[in-house]
Amino acid sequence: MMDYTRYFATRFRAMLTPQSAPIPGSAQVRNSAGGYAWQLTPWDRLDRFLVLGSEGGTYYTTERALTAENARSAAACIAQDGPRVVARVVEMSESGRAPGNDPALFVLAMAAGLGDEPTRAAALAALTRVARTGTHLLHWLGFAGAFRGWGRGVRRAVSAWYTEREPRELAYQLLKYPSRDGWSHRDALRLAHPRPRSQEQQALFRRAVARGRGEEVAGDTPALALVRAADGLHRDSAAAPQAAAAIREHRLTWEMVPNRLLAHAEVWEALLESMPLTALIRNLAAMTRVGLIAPGSAAAAQVAARVADADALRRARVHPVRVLSALRTYARGKGRGAAGWAPVASVVDALDAAFYLAFGAVVPSGRRTLLALDVSGSMLANVLGLQGITCRDASAAMALVTAATEPAHQFVAFTAGPYASRWGATGTGLTPLAVSPRQRLDDVVAAVSGLPFGGTDCALPITEALRNRWAVDTFVVYTDNETWAGTVHPSQALREYRERMGIPAKLVVVGMASNGFSIADPEDAGMLDVVGFDAAAPQLIADFAR
Repeated sequence: MMDYTRYFATRFRAMLTPQSAPIPGSAQVRNSAGGYAWQLTPWDRLDRFLVLGSEGGTYYTTERALTAENARSAAACIAQDGPRVVARVVEMSESGRAPGNDPALFVLAMAAGLGDEPTRAAALAALTRVARTGTHLLHWLGFAGAFRGWGRGVRRAVSAWYTEREPRELAYQLLKYPSRDGWSHRDALRLAHPRPRSQEQQALFRRAVARGRGEEVAGDTPALALVRAADGLHRDSAAAPQAAAAIREHRLTWEMVPNRLLAHAEVWEALLESMPLTALIRNLAAMTRVGLIAPGSAAAAQVAARVADADALRRARVHPVRVLSALRTYARGKGRGAAGWAPVASVVDALDAAFYLAFGAVVPSGRRTLLALDVSGSMLANVLGLQGITCRDASAAMALVTAATEPAHQFVAFTAGPYASRWGATGTGLTPLAVSPRQRLDDVVAAVSGLPFGGTDCALPITEALRNRWAVDTFVVYTDNETWAGTVHPSQALREYRERMGIPAKLVVVGMASNGFSIADPEDAGMLDVVGFDAAAPQLIADFAR
């Protein structure tokens, strides 16, 4: 007798539906790898884009195609409920949950150009909240030009960005971020025609439009003194001691200092005294290269203390992925340039601690948790466009945060079972990982990076858990959702696991790419899709598991 139910069934016997075909009766769509998964709603994809962006594309999708797909999805949300899109953009931007602000600025520009009148008004009113720095404003101007012209609303919003700032803060922004992406403050001010609220603002506007440093700014206010001090470093042949004194007196930033002076340790020492935490993390290599940060030095101790300060990380909105990027680059001792540096161990340790601290305190669920890392070939794509950090590296880093929280956890990495031998691997395709959050983050990431890779079978962690009778309450799968190689869909495997093990197990899918797919069945309340490298993800996972 032929068992027709091997090929079509509605209960877990439908396990025999391969991932290369849709589950009968489901709304699954074909993913980029040729397998089948669920299509994210436009709103879910908007969240992925706001966190992950589309820089660098994915293994299967070019940067251009991925950006267009995400933009079309965002446009659909704007057409459905534009003010809701603007509110979501503001929430994600202000909370610091996303590694970068450019996707939020881009969607805000879309809303300001493509939305209906209430949406456009809401987007322009939100500009000062989302574009918090001069760089943000200039990025937004570059994006907005693709969707609309300079009408009255844009002029009013850009004018408010300048006029609502206190004079010293305005001077700071004009000096620190003079131009970006083909736009300058001179361009913005000439188009917006803001009306200065004081003579001090007028002087600052005049200096920016005249491209400054020609005629000295007159006035005794702190804002104008800041401008004169910065201009003086560029105009005069100031020596390092005089530059350090000016930096301390006026709290200048490294962007305001000429490159010739940044070769001196005493200049960096003065900058370090009031350096914002994000700038500090970005300039660790430079300060080490000039000898300021050295083993046992006071600067090294100061840097380590600031980097590992949880409250300071939160106030500065330092995102964990930026810490991970800094850790990997600094510990390597070499960046894109020719000059290297000798990493200082105490700073590396502080960066390792800062990664976990940047996620904030996570309340554990106390559930038995299986952390499953997709290490297939497609996960070798760079995450967030960052060179040297792949999706599989980022997955390992994310999983360590949950592992540090949940005492009853188990680590595995997976590719595909029967297909793995094609790429030289052996065994089931699933590898238990002997890693611990007590290990250094960069060591764990390096260990995961060295694993063999092959096809993608996202059901494998669940089928192997059933075969080995592992008791699991929550499966957490870190993947790009480009699964295709298995003989059973993950959702079907989970339902069989529940029935045969008698455990109401849940599945959390951590999406590591901003594509439009998920292996989580949206009709199953025991499955959840979250965005990889959303700073809120570890707590969301614990809450869902609980």
